[in-house]
Amino acid sequence: MRDRVRGRVPVVVQTRGVRSTPARVLWVCAEAVVTCGVVLMLLVAHQLWWTNQQARAQAGEQVRALEREWAGSPPVTPEAPVVEIQPSAGVESHAPSPSEVPTSSGRPPEAASSSASSAYAIIRIPRIGLTAPIARGVSKRSVLDRGYVGHYPGTAGPGRTGNFALAGHRNTHGEPFRYINRLRAGDTIRIQTREREYTYVVDQVLARTAPRDTGVIQPVPRSLVKPSYGYSDPGAYLTLTTCTPEFSSAYRLVVWARRA
Repeated sequence: MRDRVRGRVPVVVQTRGVRSTPARVLWVCAEAVVTCGVVLMLLVAHQLWWTNQQARAQAGEQVRALEREWAGSPPVTPEAPVVEIQPSAGVESHAPSPSEVPTSSGRPPEAASSSASSAYAIIRIPRIGLTAPIARGVSKRSVLDRGYVGHYPGTAGPGRTGNFALAGHRNTHGEPFRYINRLRAGDTIRIQTREREYTYVVDQVLARTAPRDTGVIQPVPRSLVKPSYGYSDPGAYLTLTTCTPEFSSAYRLVVWARRA
């Protein structure tokens, strides 16, 4: 019996360095949290930095392309005046909402042969150091996200009587309208086309209104939410719209200017 006991091989269980189940779960959770944090930081960096760099480069190249094109070709004279198309009987007609931004009565003659999302004009605002291309439409994918300023369909062309209404991002994707809240009465805004340059003078600023306040881009602009802001008489107006407050699309910021 003693010989059998002596012949047994003792079994030693190594417990040192082996984590218990609760500790292992905590470790896995911590790794997951760190990984999610890194991914989130990369997404934020992409939105706040990379989209701006990409859109600004694209918009800047478009501005230079327009300037080269205009310098090398004579002005285009429209063959016929632009006529506003009236809606058919029984069809309700309304202007697009500023909520399409985010942040043409008649097509501008200089843009008639270009595609819907191609730039046809340049906006310059000295007060905030802005130079950006203007394209027809307010589509995010084909216009606004490229760093362009969008021209609301159904509103007047540059320099025309009516309301030349524009939209632009306030944050990300080039954010051309980020600082339009800094504009004050008397500041100038220049719109350059192939034909000529138009100057507008800032007149009113509506710091906040509802996304569905379509009155701000009507031919004679007046806020439907805050009727004390806007105009009563026809004229040649320029409207800039974007989202507010920053990094939010809860409301719209509106800047109005008159043609000088």
